[in-house]
Amino acid sequence: MAAEMVNPRSDSTSGSGEGVEGVTDGEPFDPAFALHRGGKMAVQATVPVRNRDDLSLAYTPGVAKVCSAIAEQPELVHDYTWKSQVVAVVTDGSAVLGLGDIGPEASLPVMEGKAILFKQFGGVDAVPIALECRDVDEIVETVVRFAPSFGGVNLEDISAPRCFEIERKLQERVDIPIFHDDQHGTAVVTLAALRNAAKLTGRALGQLRAVISGAGAAGVAIARILTEAGIGDVAVCDRKGVVSPDREDLTDVKRELAGFTNKGGLTGSLEAALDGADVFIGVSGGTVPEGAVAKMAPGAFIFAMANPNPEIHPDVAHQYASVVATGRSDFPNQINNVLAFPGIFAGALQVRASRITEGMKLAAAEALAAVVADELSADKVIPSPFDERVAPAVTAAVAAAARAEGVARR
Repeated sequence: MAAEMVNPRSDSTSGSGEGVEGVTDGEPFDPAFALHRGGKMAVQATVPVRNRDDLSLAYTPGVAKVCSAIAEQPELVHDYTWKSQVVAVVTDGSAVLGLGDIGPEASLPVMEGKAILFKQFGGVDAVPIALECRDVDEIVETVVRFAPSFGGVNLEDISAPRCFEIERKLQERVDIPIFHDDQHGTAVVTLAALRNAAKLTGRALGQLRAVISGAGAAGVAIARILTEAGIGDVAVCDRKGVVSPDREDLTDVKRELAGFTNKGGLTGSLEAALDGADVFIGVSGGTVPEGAVAKMAPGAFIFAMANPNPEIHPDVAHQYASVVATGRSDFPNQINNVLAFPGIFAGALQVRASRITEGMKLAAAEALAAVVADELSADKVIPSPFDERVAPAVTAAVAAAARAEGVARR
């Protein structure tokens, strides 16, 4: 029925849709459709083309001089084109938001949204690209072929476990940053919030035992970054319970995951793993019984990030936890990827990094946490996405880390 709900733009003189093709009087006005009509972005020139002289510089014959210079010195492409300030936002439409596999065309509103967030929050231009293919090698080959036009690639809403292989293979083939935001953006923001929650309650990461619900893209990346940051222990649970080496049904990704998590040797269900746990991190959907939450350690942290329905509702979580976070904007402490990816890419592009390393992600998390380090409260362990301090702090930290790790080219 969604196609029947097309409405005029919100700046239309009539909310009824009168005179707009496909809309008739009496239909309810839906602001979401009104905002999306015609798309959410456009290409805008940065130089004027007002007369013959302008045209001769912006296009032929002037452009030929620049092309020839780049042909002789390929690195000049960063100075004389938009390459070093533009990111490709790439999807196959296989895991879009909580909607699942809806295909490339239906994914475009989300990809456009991602692109305007890049611009709004990081000053980075981005182009949405939805691919009509699902084969890992076909996606990789496609992106490799158009990579010369971009300074980085943000992989978006690609289903696990293919997303892991696509990211790995792409980074092996190209010398620009490849970043799967569903994995790493979520992980960076989660670590930043957890650092501040620990600081607020006088604990160190090394004192905490965490349980992650969800062994997909986000769950794996969160487990990895928490381990890198020095978490005391972290166990990851999928639909069948704790991911542990004794299980015979593990994929290659989960087998690797089992190798560096769960030092305590837990087995069994998510509910059993939560007994005495200090931290719950939800990136899977579903519902966690209140009885299991009640058995967590005193002063626990609950990050229930499924959207739109958190695994543990904040009203329940607050009865047992000292800090509660969700993925929603209508509750405090929103774990929102927009806090991370614009600044991470801005920093990487600024120094023309060849990749985004674990050290750069850790630096981003530390910088993000530091933004509100002097303002901490149970309802403020992470900044608002509209805090203007966020992007500059993350950008600077990522650029510095890239130089320190030897992946910066300027």
